[in-house]
Amino acid sequence: MSASATEGHDAPPAPDADPGLALTGERTVPGLAEENYWFRRHEVVYQRLAPRCAGRDVLEAGSGEGYGADMLAGVAHRVIGVDYDESAVAHVQARYPRVEMVAGNLAELPLPDAAVDVVVNFQVIEHLWDQPGFVAECARVLRPGGLLMMSTPNRITFSPGRDTPINPFHTRELNAAELTELLTDGGFTMESMSGLFHGPRLRELDARHGGSIIDAQIAVAVAGTPWPAELAADVAGVSTADFDLVAAGADADHHIDDSLDLIAIAVRP
Repeated sequence: MSASATEGHDAPPAPDADPGLALTGERTVPGLAEENYWFRRHEVVYQRLAPRCAGRDVLEAGSGEGYGADMLAGVAHRVIGVDYDESAVAHVQARYPRVEMVAGNLAELPLPDAAVDVVVNFQVIEHLWDQPGFVAECARVLRPGGLLMMSTPNRITFSPGRDTPINPFHTRELNAAELTELLTDGGFTMESMSGLFHGPRLRELDARHGGSIIDAQIAVAVAGTPWPAELAADVAGVSTADFDLVAAGADADHHIDDSLDLIAIAVRP
């Protein structure tokens, strides 16, 4: 991978013969101006953690559109992508040929024991019914000392004050303590827990759009009205540099429970 891919990968892949996956709300896709905030919010985690995959055999469990797996393939020795959606599998095979794409159920990963050095699972665990079973599968396919790198929306800020998730595609959302418990109960040792936050420019955009650029986007989507020009331009201009990734306890101004997303790195003993 080039330096630009790990340090400033802010341009969606160029259009090609593949028409792309439909935007359903279950996954984010690159190249859509109105989806750019969510795409960058997800992309930044791949960007910041890609160096941990350098030279390693990597599984992305739940690879979705495939842009993240392709980014990791630029530094990894090998990247295998697994997704249950056959249309996503076909899309990745056509658009990102350096990713070895396999159709499969995350509850029964289609890999032998001790097959990979890293399992990447970004913005997926909240979609799964059997979360402990999936974590056990990650431990099975990882080699001793291997890494499980996981991101997920922070339940406290994503579905505030609710027992059930707001997003209809989510089954169970987690806070930092619950994610830690899930991983340690599954036999992993925690290396780090970090939170994703809006950086200075995004905080300015929050103030410009009534306190939350997220809520402003949701309001337009719910109303089904045309995007206000200023909001559309601000969303289209978001980059990965506009987000801060902060380790839990590293900064008194960034408490893990206030984060947007949680990013955990755990080690298989």
